Amino acid sequence: MDVTTLYGRRSDDRWNRMAVGDVLERLTWSRPDQPAIIGAPGAFSSPEFRELTYKQADEAANRVAHALLGEGLKRGDRVLLYCDNSVEAIVTLFGIAKAGLVAVPVNPLLAPDVLTWVLGHTEAAFAVVDAEFAERAAPLLARAKLPAPVVIGEGFADWIRGRPGHEVDVKIHGDDVWSLVFTSGTTAMPKASMATHTYSYLTAHSYALSLTRGLRYEEDLRLCTFLPIVYHCGHNSAVLPAFFAGGRVVLGRRSDAGLLADTITRERATALWAGSPLWLQKLVDEALVRPGEVDLRSLTVAMFSWGAMKPDLFDRMREVCGEDVALLEVFGQTESMSCYRFWPDRYPEKREQALDGVNHVGAPNPMLAADIVDETGRSLRGVAGEPGEAVYRSPALTAGYYRDEQATAAAFRDGWFHSGDSCVFDDDGQQIMVDRFKDIVKTGGENVSSLRVETVLAGHPAVGRVAVIGVPDEKWGELVAAVVVKTAEVTDVELIAYAREQLAGYECPKRIFFVEKMPETVGGKILKYHLRQRFA
Repeated sequence: MDVTTLYGRRSDDRWNRMAVGDVLERLTWSRPDQPAIIGAPGAFSSPEFRELTYKQADEAANRVAHALLGEGLKRGDRVLLYCDNSVEAIVTLFGIAKAGLVAVPVNPLLAPDVLTWVLGHTEAAFAVVDAEFAERAAPLLARAKLPAPVVIGEGFADWIRGRPGHEVDVKIHGDDVWSLVFTSGTTAMPKASMATHTYSYLTAHSYALSLTRGLRYEEDLRLCTFLPIVYHCGHNSAVLPAFFAGGRVVLGRRSDAGLLADTITRERATALWAGSPLWLQKLVDEALVRPGEVDLRSLTVAMFSWGAMKPDLFDRMREVCGEDVALLEVFGQTESMSCYRFWPDRYPEKREQALDGVNHVGAPNPMLAADIVDETGRSLRGVAGEPGEAVYRSPALTAGYYRDEQATAAAFRDGWFHSGDSCVFDDDGQQIMVDRFKDIVKTGGENVSSLRVETVLAGHPAVGRVAVIGVPDEKWGELVAAVVVKTAEVTDVELIAYAREQLAGYECPKRIFFVEKMPETVGGKILKYHLRQRFA
């Protein structure tokens, strides 16, 4: 055997393959009895899933894998996950990966027509559903001719009980797709970003480097998050990084500032994946209001995204967590989660610029090559202040969009992944987020397709023209707003109620602006940036 013998070889043997499901199994050799996953109140449905060691988590995931294959599923089949955070949902994700299947996690708040489209687009063959959402999902799953779903609730333990606790015998390669994560695009229906085992491995490693800051030993990592990590690919930025460090994950059901503060205090969490700066502000408020109950001084890293941190919040976080806490803003997207990082404590002058609405997102992590290019593809590096599109290269990138060759070709051009985000370089060569080329409103961590909202509102008989934009909001990052030219009398309350009948709650416009006419090009295209300037 020489080096050329390995050309084109698929490393799918267990001894050296890169497979997400193997992460748990490998840790059982070094720390079988160490806690791996801890559920905060509400994040587990039966007491036996309150806390799992690495050995218990691995065996549970193996039982899920055997159970899924026992349902007649074959390698590459898609499994819908219609659930919020829970220890059982995380175990199910790893079971899907171990079985060589493909997870399709979706937001439980999706409107019925979107979920129906997702089921058809992915041709999901099976579903795992939270008990909380089982009644809502049942008719849609039946219409898609899926078998009765497994429900995460009291019966979940019975479903896997008695199944083998050892590994399934399935060939898996690092380039196999194991997860389809939906990301809103410029079309009415979302796109499915394909995550390979390699993508998740390398993304997780890049996060582990930052989340272990301030620790004497990386295995001391106790990462706490209440973000919706099941369907927001948080397993790549939260669960897997903690496992790669040999630490543990402390998981909350959904965002709740009081419960989050209590959980950090009780579990002595060392790292927090908070989401938007709003949740850091709420956490600070809890600490100041309940000084004898809440103790955040165990935190060494607090990670946030979706907006800049104001200087006063930076100071207050250091007040309640200690001056050594490392605050970290991350900037990326579903397709490229190994992303930009900005450390506000390192750049005080840039930190202060957040008061003027400037969002410094810093420099790419070492696994990411990044540039900003103009419309011709010319690099703008060294040209401070000129807007262009952020483009990336990394082994931790999406494999493309599932069954969407056109979107994939549009995103991967000239040797780069084109993000659709408008950015500029500052004088130091770091990146500032300016705007989004794609008309997506990012509100509270959710991505809303403006075209989808526009299509619904345009169906109202009193709406002549409509354009949906995001307007800045301190709490949600952006609010969904609709600019409307009306053809008959209608109120903003009536239009919002009309939209709510057809859209998910987070998609509905929160504000309606009425105008006499739209700013437009000679060809009739609405100039949305004029609307943003006017109504922001």
